[in-house]
Amino acid sequence: MPKIQVLDRHTAELIAAGEVVERPSSVVKELMENAIDAGATSLTVEIENGGVRTIRVTDNGCGIPHGEVSTAFLRHATSKVRTEKDLEHIGTLGFRGEALASISAVAKVEMLTRTADELAGTRCVIEGGEEPQLSEAGCPVGTTIFVRDLFYNVPARMKFLKKDVSEANAVAAVVDCLALSHPEISVRFIRDGKETLLTPGDGNAHACIYAVFGREFANGLIPVDYALADVRVYGYISKPVNARSNRTMQHFFVNGRYVKTRTAAAALERAFQGAIMIGKFPSCVLHIDVMTEQVDANVHPAKIEVRFVNERPIFDAVYHGVKSALTAGDAPKQAVFTAVRPQVIEPVAEQLTLPTEPKTPAVPTPPMAESSFKKRPLTSEIAPPKKTMSLRDGTAALYGRPDIAVEIPTKAEPQATVSVTTEVTASPVREETVVSPSIPVCAPQTAEDTEPIQFIGEVYHTYLLVQKGESIFFIDKHAAHERILYNKLRESVQQDAQLLLTPITVSLSHKEYEAVLPHLTLMREAGFEVEEFDNALLVRAVPMMLTGEDVPALIEEIAGGFLSGKQEIQVDKLSWIYHSVACRAAVKAGDRQSTPEAEALARRVLNDEAVRYCPHGRPVCFELTRKELEKQFGRI
Repeated sequence: MPKIQVLDRHTAELIAAGEVVERPSSVVKELMENAIDAGATSLTVEIENGGVRTIRVTDNGCGIPHGEVSTAFLRHATSKVRTEKDLEHIGTLGFRGEALASISAVAKVEMLTRTADELAGTRCVIEGGEEPQLSEAGCPVGTTIFVRDLFYNVPARMKFLKKDVSEANAVAAVVDCLALSHPEISVRFIRDGKETLLTPGDGNAHACIYAVFGREFANGLIPVDYALADVRVYGYISKPVNARSNRTMQHFFVNGRYVKTRTAAAALERAFQGAIMIGKFPSCVLHIDVMTEQVDANVHPAKIEVRFVNERPIFDAVYHGVKSALTAGDAPKQAVFTAVRPQVIEPVAEQLTLPTEPKTPAVPTPPMAESSFKKRPLTSEIAPPKKTMSLRDGTAALYGRPDIAVEIPTKAEPQATVSVTTEVTASPVREETVVSPSIPVCAPQTAEDTEPIQFIGEVYHTYLLVQKGESIFFIDKHAAHERILYNKLRESVQQDAQLLLTPITVSLSHKEYEAVLPHLTLMREAGFEVEEFDNALLVRAVPMMLTGEDVPALIEEIAGGFLSGKQEIQVDKLSWIYHSVACRAAVKAGDRQSTPEAEALARRVLNDEAVRYCPHGRPVCFELTRKELEKQFGRI
């Protein structure tokens, strides 16, 4: 039987450090919390190589007296808790006294600190948990801590660290949360020599949110300030129209501590119930102030979770506070029209000229230079395909959907289809437009498929009814169109993209941002031209079929897919992206369509064997035979 023995001090400290220091972001979190507890009003965090090589945290707090510096590096040494009763009234972020001891056990640490009543500061150097070496040094009031070569003496922990970019993003997420928790502190974050965050530190929570998440997110918020009994809830929630496809932008703070609380999250989503679509989630930056004896922060090693003595008051306060804010602040969207000055536009491909008098067709514009994208002319937003209908041609694409073409019988002799790169003119008497490039919906009938197709109508603006031979077919138009678009995307080697005149900035959480960056090339293949922009994504081009769609929501959905690892389980890595694009671009249930457009879609479904199920597996149509129908009426 193995002999029981006491571990040596160094081994015991390495084991204990594993509970506190998991990765560089853990170090930053502990050091920032100590700076906040020290009363700092200005705080700077600098990292290199994701924080593995260097972490430096500088604050202008009260500092540590010379005689207490060595004690600060001992385990369970703290100035915030004296007796066991103090654990029932924890009002500080740190209280266990393990941070400095754990960090110094797995890294090389140097500290410079000075209090306001000392003439000289103190320099302390400690490596791998050994005895600290003290000396005098000149430094300002406050504390600066250097942490170098994290896990240099624990190779087993080092190999579990992720890439520098991932570790740096994890650090950035921690800095963001702590900056949001204390808007009265100016927080500065420098990443590999580049400043990526600077909050004003003026106590204005909205200004802090603006600095952390950007203008788009901050402008879509509603203020919350509500008190119920001994609980106060204040901060900001997103407007229902800005709901996201995941919960990554929900931030809760209890007594100034960033936490994850199911109680508050459930209350938030219950308050939004009925105001946002199913599957969408609100965003928030909400502070919850509660009496310290009603909350226990000592339930999680990383202090990321708390336990409430009574959860009901917390739920009620968050619910009623959010509900009241929604009632008062969620005004309907208003249409804004701006006068457009007439301007001369040079003729480009696919542009139509309608003169008052007939004239000779102009010389077509030379085609644009080839690039990695087949780009369309610049538009103010996403340029919708033109509504096209040719009275001379036998085929036309309707209502801006180039993937649905309709056969239109005419008495005139068949004429050649107008090329999409030719400028066309038309007289006032007979209108002509350019036929948009399209995938023919009406597949050519073969000898075996000669039964006529009769379009009956549409039910609930969702289901198409078509008679073919002795059967009636019920077609789900959204599912059918989604499958058609999905097949089109799958068949193309690289998707055509259209440029945006004004690029769209999409704000993401650091985890989503980290997940997307390695896959920008994959998104380019799918038709998205996306680049990094100040911890956000700048969308410059989107697939052609995404006319008028909500691009930010789609990018958030794709980012959430990368974050959840969807691409890892797909043989075709673009498949799940195509699912999202096709679903958003397809005609929606409830949309009104013209009869020719609906009939064209129905014909495509019945003539194309590949259109049987939507990309999510739902059936596109089902058949009701005449025999089965007559059975219901007792005819047979």
